[in-house]
Order: sequence, then C-alpha cells, then structure tokens
Amino acid sequence: MVLSRRPERRRTGRLPTAACLLLLVLGGALITRGVLDGGASRAAPSVHVANAGVPTAAPRATAPAALPAARPVRVRIPAAGVDTRPVLDLGLAADGTVQVPSVAQADRIGWYDRGVTPGETGPAVLIGHYDTVEGPAVLRNVGRIATGDRIYVDRADGRTAVFAVRALQQVDKKAFPTQRVYGDTDRPELRLVTCGGGLVDGHRPDNIVLYADLVTA
Repeated sequence: MVLSRRPERRRTGRLPTAACLLLLVLGGALITRGVLDGGASRAAPSVHVANAGVPTAAPRATAPAALPAARPVRVRIPAAGVDTRPVLDLGLAADGTVQVPSVAQADRIGWYDRGVTPGETGPAVLIGHYDTVEGPAVLRNVGRIATGDRIYVDRADGRTAVFAVRALQQVDKKAFPTQRVYGDTDRPELRLVTCGGGLVDGHRPDNIVLYADLVTA
C-alpha cells in the first residue's frame, strides 16, 4: 500500500501496543512501504479518484470534543459498501516497514496502533487492501467515496466516532505525503489509506488517501 517516514508518535496513557504489529519504527522514524498490490488475472479494475485539491486544515468551528482512547472494533463506509469487523491492530514489521493485512485478511481493515485511536485528538490511521493476488478486497469500491461521505468507526467503549470525508488524494507511492497523513493535528481526524492506479508489472503505483474529520461521537 503506501508508506513513508515520519517521527514516531509516543502515546502517553494510551492503549498498550499489541504483540502482533503492522508498522515499524526504525532509527526514530516510521518507515512504510507500498502495500495492497494486485495480482495478475484476478486483480480488481484500475481505480482512480478525483483529487479534491491539496488537503487543507479542517474548519475550526465545528469540531466536536475529542474522545478518550478506545480501540476501534468495526468500520462502516456506506458509500463503498464496507462493513467489516474486527479491526486489525497494525504495528511494526521486523524489517522496519509497515505491515499490512495478510491476503487471508483482505476483507478487513487495520488500525495503526502506534497512533491515536479514532475520535482522539490527532490523526487516527486506517489501512485496507484495494485488491490482492486473490482478487478485489475490502476497499474495492473506494472509487465510489466522495467528499462529505461518512465513515463510522465503532469503538470498544461502545461509542461510534463518525467522520466526514474532507478530501481525497491519489499520489505516487514514491511521493507519499507522510507529514499530511501522520503529522499531529489539534482536533480528531481520520486517514484511510489504500492502493490505486492501474497495474504496472503486477503492482499498483499509487496510494489513495482519504482525509476525514470527526463530526459526531
């Protein structure tokens, strides 16, 4: 899928890191790699999104109060026909790259558990496959999502954090916007990352990133 470098975020008083992680910090920097690469004959069709300009800061006035930490347990995106649970804990791989769901878990979305939980202040990051060598995956309909659409994240504390998509961005994986995706924010936000573009030598060259803001909790 994607992924690049960013300073590791240290969480104080947050949930403990799961034993099986899918992202990695090396030398104080987060290193990510391309994931969500399609296979040959069973790959999903090429996907592209209309960039809604360079993602900008969200309006200040309408942000609801941030929620306390509580891990995500279910993700629903009606516009893309997504309703998946449980949510995977994604942490760090031994080689210093960001792990991603396995092919067997292609119908599930993962949460970067070294960042904040959805609804807390900061950018919570979710990752899912567009397709794998086995065919279309959980985010196969990412191209149907538009600005204003809702993403619902059910949390372990019984609350649901509802986010509105503010911007969509399709970028070459080599130019992944690390700071925009992982950089600190002063309000609760969400990032959803997958792969995109047409297949090139069996791989998708781009990442699709959705930027969303908490609207209700």
